[in-house]
Amino acid sequence: MRKIIVLLLALTLAACAAPPVTPTQAPTEAVIQPTQTAAVIVQTVVVTVIPTELPTEVPTQVPSATPLPPTEVLPTQQSATEPPASAATSASAQAADSGSGPLPLDSAMGGGWFTNMTLTSKAFSLRCQPSRQITFSVTPSDPSITQTDFYYRIEDRATGAVFDWQGPRRMSADGNGNFTLVFTGEDVNQNFRKPNAWFDFQFVGLNKSGARVGNSEKIVQQVSYTFDCP
Repeated sequence: MRKIIVLLLALTLAACAAPPVTPTQAPTEAVIQPTQTAAVIVQTVVVTVIPTELPTEVPTQVPSATPLPPTEVLPTQQSATEPPASAATSASAQAADSGSGPLPLDSAMGGGWFTNMTLTSKAFSLRCQPSRQITFSVTPSDPSITQTDFYYRIEDRATGAVFDWQGPRRMSADGNGNFTLVFTGEDVNQNFRKPNAWFDFQFVGLNKSGARVGNSEKIVQQVSYTFDCP
């Protein structure tokens, strides 16, 4: 019994002498907070500029029901020594009809595109046998002109009325760079025939594709047209 008591005392002393046990704490895992990065948003603003002035609309030319005379085309180059186009009154004073051989026209009337313009008479008629036709002849001064068209119109001397241009009539090439046309009194449009009138005309040069290259002046009040012998 004594031994048991001694053993209990020894155990009690040993327990009192031992250092207190410190409880072990589990390591705490550091929580890393996510770093916040500022997001930059770029917004594009489209600005629409409204013009203060609207474009001017180009008017569309309405074609006329009445045939218009051929459009004149100016030559790209013209000799400085060539005289200016003369008026009909001054041109009519030249080359009076002598009735013999071709009659030359003023070279200025060629507009820089035609030379050697001649005609066989200054008057023709519908029924007068000696003078029922005229032969016109021209020579292009531009080598690109390979075809020539003939236009004409009638001016009534009695009333002063000027009728529409008629044509074209294709002139014939002679193989030497010249073009000719025989025009009779019956070739005049019957709607525009007048017993006492002027016969105005114009030459128009075309290239191989049929495009207009250039034209003469409107040759007016040079030729008389009548029904009977003048």
